[in-house]
Amino acid sequence: MEIKIQQGEIQTSEVETLIVNLFDDVTTPSGATGAVDRALGGAISELIASGDLTGKAGEVSVLYPRGAMAATRVLVVGLGKRDDFNLEGVRQAAAHGIKQAHKLKAKNVATIVHGAGIGGLDVTVAAQATVEGSLLATYRFAATKQEPEPPHEVESLTVVEFDGSKVAAIEAGSTQAQAIVAGVTIARDLVNMPPNVATPTKMADTAVSIANDHNLKLIVGDRAWAAERKMGGFLAVAKGAGEPPKFIVLEHNAEREDLDTIVLVGKGITFDTGGISIKPSANMGLMKSDMGGAAAVLGAMKAVGAMDLPLRVIGIAPCTENMPDANAYRPADVITASNGTTIEIISTDAEGRMVLADGLVYATRYNPKAVIDLATLTGSCVVALGKGMAAGLFSTDDKLRDKLVMAGTAVHERVWPLPLWDDYKEAIKSDVADIKNSGGRFGGVATSAMFLKQFTDYPWVHLDIAGMAFSDKGNAYTPGGGTGYGVRLLVEFLRNWA
Repeated sequence: MEIKIQQGEIQTSEVETLIVNLFDDVTTPSGATGAVDRALGGAISELIASGDLTGKAGEVSVLYPRGAMAATRVLVVGLGKRDDFNLEGVRQAAAHGIKQAHKLKAKNVATIVHGAGIGGLDVTVAAQATVEGSLLATYRFAATKQEPEPPHEVESLTVVEFDGSKVAAIEAGSTQAQAIVAGVTIARDLVNMPPNVATPTKMADTAVSIANDHNLKLIVGDRAWAAERKMGGFLAVAKGAGEPPKFIVLEHNAEREDLDTIVLVGKGITFDTGGISIKPSANMGLMKSDMGGAAAVLGAMKAVGAMDLPLRVIGIAPCTENMPDANAYRPADVITASNGTTIEIISTDAEGRMVLADGLVYATRYNPKAVIDLATLTGSCVVALGKGMAAGLFSTDDKLRDKLVMAGTAVHERVWPLPLWDDYKEAIKSDVADIKNSGGRFGGVATSAMFLKQFTDYPWVHLDIAGMAFSDKGNAYTPGGGTGYGVRLLVEFLRNWA
């Protein structure tokens, strides 16, 4: 969908569909909605008076001008209660409006910036949220199936602003939104792809495209490369994989050691059978999403490169399948990670932490100010926080924790702090190695974080995004399937690093 910015009066826009808005306490529309109301001879006011238009959040009413203006239809989107309105309300309103336009098979749509007028929000961030909500809501995965005719698409969205002094700010917000959504789209696409398509090689090919598009430095390590670096955890999981593993490193501002360095590490298990500790067959197909952390890191690096953020940002994605095979690693094996830590294997289904261990050790070479890892790591996190609610957050640095909580709240990709007490280390003590790779069922979300902590020596945050990377059903701007969770969170965090 093409995004355009236009100075003028929305009621004169020569598109087929207009989108305006309304709070639930308005009796007489003002601003752009008021201008459209006057052009329609008070039709919006009449609907408000009759109770047929309430301004309730999520409500979308359709009016037909019948020649009173160039547009074929006007959509009035409810903003809900004024006191509760925020940027998430903007994204939701934009999403509801564009989805209704799509349902009505509109091709060219014009909208105002939700919340920048009577809503009192900063115009740049409101414009970003308006464009972001619209683009995210119209995402569609290009599934490999035959269709009788091409699906309908909204071809263009024009953001119209009457005040010419605000146009530059709206353009800036729109540009940021498009960069971020491009990153989210990559993450959603990778998670949605069948696992025979989204292989480690496909992940590496995606990284190549990102590097070429935004002049990022790229390393794609194979088995031999990982062996040279003694990445025993990563290689142990990859032993049973038919697909060749790829250890991906993307670097933005690679040579700028004068800039603060932030490292992002994403679990990239492109399909997880559980290995020798095989999972039940029911719903195993959902394990194609076990690379959601790596997908989010690649998507974030796409956005970071497009926005040219003034930081040195490193994205690390250790990618492999976890398969049962004659060569696969086994329960009771002892594996040595790249920092020399020995690991007793209790479960080969606790493989994500094994690949992350070597990813976290590799991050040390960059002397980072902060490292954030993302992983669909434990079902325990979903039990604790609920599906689609929040990622579990573990941190060794309170300031880092607080910054991520704020970023998550701002973009509605929420995180929730959980304890990282030393007591949890008791559960992963081993008689035959330095640590075990599983502490058992109870406290599993915390013991997995404690395991990862053994491979860090810098300010660090672990985000357990199980329950967030894939959704059974969609919401306003997130369709069912891959959510792209983490991209917007990471970008918001990085943008506000200073």
